Formats: sequence, C-alpha cells, structure tokens
Amino acid sequence: TMSGKARPETATALSAGPTLEFKVHFRNGDRGRRRLKRGARPTPPSVKPGRVPRISRLMALAIRYDDLIRQGIVKDYADLARLGGVSRARVSQIMDLLSLAPEIQEEILFLPRTTDGRDQVTEHHIRKIVIESNWKMQKVSWARLFHDQCCPVV
Repeated sequence: TMSGKARPETATALSAGPTLEFKVHFRNGDRGRRRLKRGARPTPPSVKPGRVPRISRLMALAIRYDDLIRQGIVKDYADLARLGGVSRARVSQIMDLLSLAPEIQEEILFLPRTTDGRDQVTEHHIRKIVIESNWKMQKVSWARLFHDQCCPVV
C-alpha cells in the first residue's frame, strides 16, 4: 500500500522469504500521477567519441582466448571456434596476434579511437607483420606501417 503498512494477510505471505527494504521517493507528476523521483544518480564515466578500432578488439580477444586456454576453461582452438561460432582457421588468425612483440601488442590495444571513416590500422596490415618471427623486424615493420598510416606522405 502507499502508506507503507501491509495488510495482515500480505505480511504473513511475504514473511516466509527474505525481506528487502529500501526507500522510494515519489513526486507529483502530471495530473496528480505519482512518478519515481529522479535523484542524484552517479554520473557515468564520460565516453570518448568514436569507436575502438577492430584490431584493438581482436588483440584483446586473443589475450582473453589465451587466458581461457591457460585456465583450462576451454581445451583448444576447436573449442573456442565452436563456442564463438567461427572456424578454427579464424581463431588461429586471431591467436596469431599473440606472436607480435609485446610492445606492438600494447600499442595495438591503445590505438586512438576511430571517429570517422575506416580504422587507420587494419588486420590486413598486421598480418604482414605477424608472419615475421623476429621481434626486431616486427618493430621496424610496425614503425613503418604506423608512420605511413598516421602521417601519410603528401
């Protein structure tokens, strides 16, 4: 009821389980209707404009997949593929990102947000770097790619 007092038969029925008590504040709305009062809600953190580049999301996914395998939650790439509804080859492509030099992985995770148009660095660009097993050579290729993508020669 509005007064906060329950009828005896309701109180008995509700007392059988756990009880949750909290305050609800009402204010008069249009035409005397009661509405929930909008109070001081915590303000959500400000969201930066744009979107996280796809390659950054894939890098984070590869790290998460690796963690799931290490913890024994999933057995192998085939399990990941079944759970994700993708092919094993696609899971392998994503997991190949883990063979990048740690500094490159970090830079990929923290690429600037894409505010308009296409991502500056794509998975296609990264595949050319992933096939190189030498981290020093990867860094050279990454620096060349990143410089070309961010600062194209005019």
